[in-house]
Amino acid sequence: MVHVAHRVNDQRPHALHSFPFGYFVSRRDPPTQHPLCLSLQRSQSNETSHYCYLSISTLLVFVYQGGVIHKMEERPETELISIPATPRVSTPEILTPSGQRSPRAASKEGKSWTPTSFISPRFLSPIGTPMKRVLVNMKGYLEEVGHLTKLNPQDAWLPITESRNGNAHYAAFHNLNAGVGFQALVLPVAFAYLGWSWGILSLTIAYCWQLYTLWILVQLHEAVPGKRYNRYVELAQAAFGERLGVWLALFPTVYLSAGTATALILIGGETMKLFFQIVCGPSCTSNPLTTVEWYLVFTSLSIVLSQLPNLNSIAGLSLIGAVTAITYSTMVWVLSVSQQRPPSISYEPLSLSQPSASLFLAMNALGIIAFSFRGHNLALEIQATMPSTFKHPARVPMWKGAKVAYFFIAMCLFPIAIGGFWAYGNQMPPGGILTALYAFHSHDISRGILALTFLLVVFNCLSSFQIYSMPAFDSFEAGYTSRTNRPCSIWVRSGFRVFYGFVSFFIGVALPFLSSLAGLLGGLTLPVTFAYPCFMWVLIKQPTKYSFTWYFNWILGWLGVGFSVAFSIGGIWSIVNDGLKLKFFKPN
Repeated sequence: MVHVAHRVNDQRPHALHSFPFGYFVSRRDPPTQHPLCLSLQRSQSNETSHYCYLSISTLLVFVYQGGVIHKMEERPETELISIPATPRVSTPEILTPSGQRSPRAASKEGKSWTPTSFISPRFLSPIGTPMKRVLVNMKGYLEEVGHLTKLNPQDAWLPITESRNGNAHYAAFHNLNAGVGFQALVLPVAFAYLGWSWGILSLTIAYCWQLYTLWILVQLHEAVPGKRYNRYVELAQAAFGERLGVWLALFPTVYLSAGTATALILIGGETMKLFFQIVCGPSCTSNPLTTVEWYLVFTSLSIVLSQLPNLNSIAGLSLIGAVTAITYSTMVWVLSVSQQRPPSISYEPLSLSQPSASLFLAMNALGIIAFSFRGHNLALEIQATMPSTFKHPARVPMWKGAKVAYFFIAMCLFPIAIGGFWAYGNQMPPGGILTALYAFHSHDISRGILALTFLLVVFNCLSSFQIYSMPAFDSFEAGYTSRTNRPCSIWVRSGFRVFYGFVSFFIGVALPFLSSLAGLLGGLTLPVTFAYPCFMWVLIKQPTKYSFTWYFNWILGWLGVGFSVAFSIGGIWSIVNDGLKLKFFKPN
């Protein structure tokens, strides 16, 4: 408990009555100067002490009468760290029940003063009132000790932090939508190079590793009292420094956001083309759209959905993306396992004549497993949409939602990898299990089931595009609001999102060979998931030197960096071995 006192009539400070839920503040101002300061007649002298009571959770007015403190009014306050609709330069006004100004009490010896009217909110509005100064000082103190979060007023205008009414359900939807995607469909390809034992072992270790680093990010969101790291780059700057944090985290997070959005346009457009071919059938006489035109159709649909204003507003889309991801993942491996396996199937790991080439193939397979786990670049952004208080921090609902989401993610990834490899073995095509299903069993499975599977993939790509594009939208609007010091209008916000969507479409069409650089770029982004969180934990939490936690995080961090370098070298070797065909504006 903290006591705040001022001298009354130049005498020693009075002892203050303290309660576990607030503070008494002694003031010299008479009651007529501030209606919250109640008159207390002292029988020993003619001095009068005026007390104001400040409560962290409730605004209370008390009268000290006959040795008993009487509560006069009570009004619950809104959450202390709730984000306003627009930034406010000064402290927020105190809202009180409406009424008239209470008159000055005619204090006489032996009689006590009793308030007869309510407090006027209009009377409390000037910035220079004594109560305003008390609230400013108290707010500053609470920010210092971490009971209040220091807010950046600009956050109230940005799509990630504009709405803070998220919960554990929203966290589960967002994490599941971001965590399961087209990368999971390629997991059987990794098993074709690693075999059963190494494939299952590698997938299990990678899953546990990334789940631990996700827990680290959730805990570090509010590692410093009174500060919320709402974006991955902000946390990197706090751990590594302003400049080094930007250099280490900016490129990987931008690639994981904008690069994934571009890949989703390509995959979604091609899947829509296959869906049309299946539905139309071989006897279709209509002129089908070209691949680029299907890319444009998918981009247009994505831009329409991207007009939702903030991250919390797309929770429904994330739910759709999560349900469709679970559904099509289950359908793909169930359909593959239920059909007859191809002849001459083998489960021996693929290898080349040269040991160095086989080593690079194995590293490439490990890279496929590592790249199948995604979404860590969005963990802090998802947690930033939740309210947080000293007693109810945001990490609790975030971790609840994340645990549920990653349980379902495991239920998707492991069956796809194991079932897909069992169904196709080393005959798995490089495109993954969905390509194998269409190539081997397009005539064995009804067109309706195949069409439904491809349609679910399209829905999932549309939903994933929204959550992976949100950091880019946030960056655009942050630059605008920092320059103009005002929120984006609807037209400006829509313009940014239309511009972003068509730029992603242009990059996908103009540079179709970027898929050949996926191994190299993926190796460079690997530390975001497996290395940086471990380093951040040591640098911010500062565990005891040479303790188990200290050694464990340093070892995991440097292993992540080592794998990143190895996967990048494997990507370069793949480019040199296969050749890089620079085909501009010629998508497949």
